[in-house]
Amino acid sequence: MSVPKSLFSYRPYWASRFGTAPVLPMSRAEMDDLGWDACDIILVTGDAYVDHPSFGMAVIGRVLEAQGFRVGIIAQPDWRRVDDFLELGPPNLFFGVTAGNMDSMVNRYTSDRKKRSDDAYTPGGEGGRRPDRSVLVYAQRCREACPEVPLVIGGIEASLRRVAHYDYWSDKVRRSILVDAKADLLVYGNGERQVVEIAHRLAAGEAVSQLTDIRGTALLRRELPAGWTGIDSQTLETPGPVETVSSPYSDPAAAPCSGVAAGETVVSVRRPRAERSRTFIRMPSWEAVRRDPVLYAHASRVLHLETNPGNARALVQRHGDRELWLNPPALPLSTGELDRVFELPYTRRPHPAYGDARIPAWEMIRFSVNIMRGCFGGCTFCSITEHEGRIIQNRSEDSVVREIETIRDTVPGFTGIISDVGGPTANMYRLACRSRKIEAACRRPSCVYPGICSNLKTDHSALIRLYRRVRSLPGIKKVLVASGLRYDLAVESPEYVRELVTHHVGGYLKIAPEHTESGPLSKMMKPGMKAYYRFRELFERYSRAAGKEQYLIPYFIAAHPGTTDEDMLELALWLKRNGFRADQVQNFLPSPMATATAMYHSGRNPLRRVRREGERVPVPKGLRVRRLHKAFLRYHDANNWPLLREALKRMGRADLIGNGKRQLVPAWQPRGTGDRSEGRRSRPGKVFRTRHGDDDRKPAAKQGQARRSGRRAGGRRRS
Repeated sequence: MSVPKSLFSYRPYWASRFGTAPVLPMSRAEMDDLGWDACDIILVTGDAYVDHPSFGMAVIGRVLEAQGFRVGIIAQPDWRRVDDFLELGPPNLFFGVTAGNMDSMVNRYTSDRKKRSDDAYTPGGEGGRRPDRSVLVYAQRCREACPEVPLVIGGIEASLRRVAHYDYWSDKVRRSILVDAKADLLVYGNGERQVVEIAHRLAAGEAVSQLTDIRGTALLRRELPAGWTGIDSQTLETPGPVETVSSPYSDPAAAPCSGVAAGETVVSVRRPRAERSRTFIRMPSWEAVRRDPVLYAHASRVLHLETNPGNARALVQRHGDRELWLNPPALPLSTGELDRVFELPYTRRPHPAYGDARIPAWEMIRFSVNIMRGCFGGCTFCSITEHEGRIIQNRSEDSVVREIETIRDTVPGFTGIISDVGGPTANMYRLACRSRKIEAACRRPSCVYPGICSNLKTDHSALIRLYRRVRSLPGIKKVLVASGLRYDLAVESPEYVRELVTHHVGGYLKIAPEHTESGPLSKMMKPGMKAYYRFRELFERYSRAAGKEQYLIPYFIAAHPGTTDEDMLELALWLKRNGFRADQVQNFLPSPMATATAMYHSGRNPLRRVRREGERVPVPKGLRVRRLHKAFLRYHDANNWPLLREALKRMGRADLIGNGKRQLVPAWQPRGTGDRSEGRRSRPGKVFRTRHGDDDRKPAAKQGQARRSGRRAGGRRRS
């Protein structure tokens, strides 16, 4: 892996003479107070502007400011007219557009496509302050406001739509968001390296059309560059013949093999390693994957095999008469770079323009600390790896300590409790491959599935040292680890489990087995229940040793690809045997670009070589079956009993209907519950009372952390 230019080694832009802004301006009056006649860069976001390292636009803005650029913020503009996009005047260099910390469609709709009434990233939690497909709408308005200004899109919404993708909300395969947004560049992944290079090169006089070689970006081309060699993806993963054309990657409206551009060399063998930097892989076109779900699954597999920054090649996908070009992913930040990113002069609070308005997402994370980025778990329903990558980027102990001291000394309302120390995953801090050479060559989608890789270091001693140091700081009463624990890794270090359970659990610890049955677990790339039982045994043993009454809260996914009705029944029986009542229940949500979404759309398994005659994946689709799978998780809710009784009879399991301890649902129905069409009678006796948990749509607690889009169901264990 090559050594990138250090993020903070660029010569500062001339505007650095203006110094650091107390807060990045959102109005012309604030610009006047700073002495600015114009902004060099304007960032448009669907979130309220909170100057905190958990909010992506704050991070990007402060990183650009540290390079000497004048950065303005347009937060949650009125997208129905262009006026708000002209509030700060035209930027000298470019507009940067993002939907915010969350995908706008996930933010607005439930997994059953119902509109939500609130938005945690908006003052007062008010819903409806951002448009659907925010990146597209904001990009259009920026073009209307300043047609000649370069336009760059990024963030989670753009990142996960960088290629042709299945869109759950419209139930069709859409083009790359770059095509529809009509932007000049798309930044994917954590964007610090990319936006800094873009800004400096534009400031040096380069045209945006010349910025074709920046890692972690995508662009559109009329012609492919000379001197490059293309590899047709069918030579890497052959899905089998498509109808009668000779190449499954050609445009069906054109001649056979027309996926090859004029003058382009496409070979059918792997190129020598020395030529890798000038080699691209031609994926099936948007027209092809839109027409053929098998090709969609194949393209998804190829994309995910080319995500390691150490060996990824450029990808090309034809969209009509243009070529979508994806450069390889950006190289991870070093510890020193990540430290500086998190220690920039954030105010750690909302912009003063919001006054005393509550912003729920900020209130949730203002006392939490991010210690790392990335995840090598590779869960198929999760977007963390697709966005942040699977190479863990770590902060130093000293940097984490300094941030906690800053929270203690400056954040209003701090009571001495750090609500969470972690990241996308709580316990991958400083875990990595034993060999950088092996890491750079690896194409495994997960380092922990089907088992923990023998090359993965699982020593948790660095994290234990960090925990001990931060909880010993003056003024710190408690340091919690709230969620995101990989228990299959934790059991490799019993000393870590003891440290965690003894000092860092606030009564409940959330973990995610996701399911109990091998069918869905194999499609999720999650470990079986053996690791769960081992962790539970350690958790309970060390809780007793510490004299604490503490509980595990397991999360489960309903209606995930690979799940049958029988699988959900077995999970419901497991929940009842173990005394769990699910509080937070949500069905799987097919988010763009996730491997599980490819399964949902195609009915094929991209975890293996995709073939037409290959493995078929059962996919729970349709409102009724998804409702049933959710009902199995809430077997104790009387409103679900009619649906469950009907399903049990159909499945030949009427023996599970009754009042016995081994039966799932009773034969009677409490008055005022259930389906009106089913006869019910009143019966004395106890009706389960369930505690409904918080909204499943928790704000992402860390900057850049892609939201886990396989929605899960949390349980509460009865004492």
